[in-house]
Amino acid sequence: MNGSISHVLTLVLKEKDAATFDRLLGHLPDDNFDVLSHDKAVDLYNSEKRLKTLIAELSNTEFKFDFCLQRNSNRLKKLLICDMDSTLIGQECINELADYAGVKNHVAEITERAMRGEIGFDGALRERVELLKGLPLSVLQDCFDKRIHLNAGARILAQTMKAQGAKTVIVSGGFTYFSQRVAEAAGFEDHQANILLDNGSHLTGMVADPILGREAKKTALENHTAKLGGPLNAVAIGDGANDLAMVTASGLGIAYYAKPAVAAAAHCAINHTDLTTALYFQGLKEEHFILD
Repeated sequence: MNGSISHVLTLVLKEKDAATFDRLLGHLPDDNFDVLSHDKAVDLYNSEKRLKTLIAELSNTEFKFDFCLQRNSNRLKKLLICDMDSTLIGQECINELADYAGVKNHVAEITERAMRGEIGFDGALRERVELLKGLPLSVLQDCFDKRIHLNAGARILAQTMKAQGAKTVIVSGGFTYFSQRVAEAAGFEDHQANILLDNGSHLTGMVADPILGREAKKTALENHTAKLGGPLNAVAIGDGANDLAMVTASGLGIAYYAKPAVAAAAHCAINHTDLTTALYFQGLKEEHFILD
């Protein structure tokens, strides 16, 4: 729709509500819009300048919404590439494992600094993993079963993208033990992460080389899009500093409840809604969503 207009603004309300949605439509400058979800999401077509003005105007209203302003072309991507911890799931796996070792507060502090980009990711990962030395391997499954939960919309996002013909990949600075299981739970086709080393019964406190960090995530983006026309044909979602290169190099980089540096650099952000908003940002309607 409206292929001749250069830009499109997608607005997604925090809550699905008919009265609020009607009031939102009343703020739009003309009828050049397309409802993506009744009472929830809309695409608005206009010039970039006018749409930026509208965003500023709406920011001073009652509405709580996520938005994406982009060129009105090549919106539906061929690759979905996502971070795992605090993006597809609501937890940082290493923090939860550290709780079993009695060092959660210390590890969580290091994790937070690494995700903000205040310290190097590789060194921070080695330091935290060393504190897990001696944990029995049974703890990994117990941790996954009891503490790891998909964020809202994760499975719908993956299943819908696959139904649209896209490739779906998790690229995590966490651990393969969890990325494999999260991929299965959410329906992602592939996953990459770091490998925790063990002696057959317990963790050794070491992680296999090379560590999957910021540059490795960008490399994964490039590799997975090599036959899909390049990174501009990907939507990348993440929250931490090690996601920055992947998010900014993609065609649609989305910051998900992200650290300030990521939120500032991403093309758009999800701060009020759930992961299905990444589908609206690509112009998909709710009727396209795969809910099973």
